[in-house]
Amino acid sequence: MYVPSHFDEARPEMLYDLIEKNPLGILITHGKSGLDANHIPFELNRAQGQWGTLHCHVARANPVWRDLDTGAEVLVVFRASDAYISPQWYPSKQDFHRQVPSWNYLVAHAYGRVTIHDDERYVRGNVARLTRKHEASQPVPWKMTDGPKDYIDTMLKAIVGLEIAITNLVGKSKLSQNKEVRDIRSAGEALKERGEHVIGDAMLAAAAVKASQE
Repeated sequence: MYVPSHFDEARPEMLYDLIEKNPLGILITHGKSGLDANHIPFELNRAQGQWGTLHCHVARANPVWRDLDTGAEVLVVFRASDAYISPQWYPSKQDFHRQVPSWNYLVAHAYGRVTIHDDERYVRGNVARLTRKHEASQPVPWKMTDGPKDYIDTMLKAIVGLEIAITNLVGKSKLSQNKEVRDIRSAGEALKERGEHVIGDAMLAAAAVKASQE
């Protein structure tokens, strides 16, 4: 990923937060059959390994786990949000007419080495942790024991676990930081008025940081 210095997000905690808040990642692999991409919900363990570890599972029928050897390098892409940026939102455009459309976004790329876990204990633990996390906001959270044991056991046999030890984290926060503070702030406010709060709020925060540095 091309990351100009003004868009570089190198703080691990920020990237971990992005992953945990947006756990549906794109697993990109280059196995025996060539390039492949799968959309998978991940569980992040920040404390496991030097850069943390990602855990997930895939359908047994999905060829990706047979296509990879343990230790193969993979890439997982996590995206928080994105938004189109109109040059009309920049005050400097009205003054100098030297702005063009752009697109802002927040992403994290996790590079790592994969381990295949074709065993019930791993997948049961992964499913249990994902369920507890994502059911926590429900009035009556679903839990694995809600289903008949034989049914749950059958479902678990239909999936295979993947563990990815992160070897490098690359983040990009493209929030118009290369523009004037007034332009960043104005575009951020325009986004919020349109209901695009994630990028809008991030741009306003970026404007405040840049203003404090000037």
